[in-house]
Amino acid sequence: MSAASSDAVPRPDRTPPGGAHDQASHGQASHGQASYDRASCDRDVRGRGFSGRTPLAEAQARIDAAAAALPACLVPPAQAAGLVLAAPVTAADDLPDRDRAARDGFAVAAADTLGAGSYNPVPLPSALPVSAGQPLPPGCDAVLPVEAVSHAAGLVEALDAVAPGAGVERRGAALRTGATVLQPGRRLCAADVGLLGGLGLAAVCVVPRPRVRLLIAGGPREGGDALTPLLAALVRRDGGEVEAAEPLPAETGALAAALAAPGADLILCAGRTGVGMDDAAPPALAEAGSLEFHGVALRPGDSAALGRVGEVPVVLLPGEPMAALAAYELLGGRAVRRRAGRAPGLPHATVQAVTARKLVSEIGCADLYRVRLTGDGLAEPVASPAVPGLAAAVRADGFVLIPAESEGVPAGSTVTIFLFDGV
Repeated sequence: MSAASSDAVPRPDRTPPGGAHDQASHGQASHGQASYDRASCDRDVRGRGFSGRTPLAEAQARIDAAAAALPACLVPPAQAAGLVLAAPVTAADDLPDRDRAARDGFAVAAADTLGAGSYNPVPLPSALPVSAGQPLPPGCDAVLPVEAVSHAAGLVEALDAVAPGAGVERRGAALRTGATVLQPGRRLCAADVGLLGGLGLAAVCVVPRPRVRLLIAGGPREGGDALTPLLAALVRRDGGEVEAAEPLPAETGALAAALAAPGADLILCAGRTGVGMDDAAPPALAEAGSLEFHGVALRPGDSAALGRVGEVPVVLLPGEPMAALAAYELLGGRAVRRRAGRAPGLPHATVQAVTARKLVSEIGCADLYRVRLTGDGLAEPVASPAVPGLAAAVRADGFVLIPAESEGVPAGSTVTIFLFDGV
């Protein structure tokens, strides 16, 4: 299902007025979207090839326009880890709301310990045992650690002097009333939700996990199913909740029905997006809703597409696993992240490295190049964008994204490597 050459010259649109092109254009304009290469979207490419492909930057901009963050909801702090905060959290009171012990020991008046030492124990008749986190008793301003006391005939004696405030967490030391605790847009981690629970919040306002329907069009042409585990793992990484996937026949009606079924916040449909006669996913999307572009200037992954069914964005991904991975990272995953309220950019950690050999590319198409880091820290190509399969991705440490305007990266150049998960 590979597509035609990405440097093909777009052909003029020949659709008569009032035909399929006008209907698609009207549907797109109703969503307030920018103009696009009409020939790359409205023409059935099966058996003909692509007459043009949407530039990657434009495709990403259209993903951004189509995939807004879901409406916020309230969840308990214990269920909020990994979600994005939708509203600021402010402190309703000082934290702590009174002076309290910062360690286990004995609450004392610091002045009562003056002159105390191991050879000069000082009796502390008013000392009271406290545990970390307990409020200080009235009249106490320090906590003497248990190692600095002795017990003689039932009497507590100080073996060391302490200064006022020693072993004490003062009122408001962590937060003052009205202070901003967390800002909107923050992805909540374990410490965040722990703090929110400690503040006594029953619920927090977050962007919920988008329900992502995963459809596999036609199933694998041979071998096992690589797409379902691959894409399900990526969707979860990006904050989505995967709706159970099942292979569907490469038949327009069946795919259109699955696309039109209610209940999803985003749909990813992988497979049957190319130029073969059984590549039914784009026509199915056009039948169920609208096909807004088909074909992206990206290698691998050039047969990806975007559309919608009602208000639900739909991203079509190629069926070849490496092409699906590339198109997901740069397009499908972007949609998942935006629906989840996360930053849309690539979520990978990055490192800078110098290329050991030239990374060959072609002008007009963004290339995702799998590379590995050598023992001396050089970036060495593992496979060109034209090589299919996930085996090379497994051998790689990450990838370099070469922009469409570049003819490649010479040896000895500094590049940014997006590290695969787990590296």
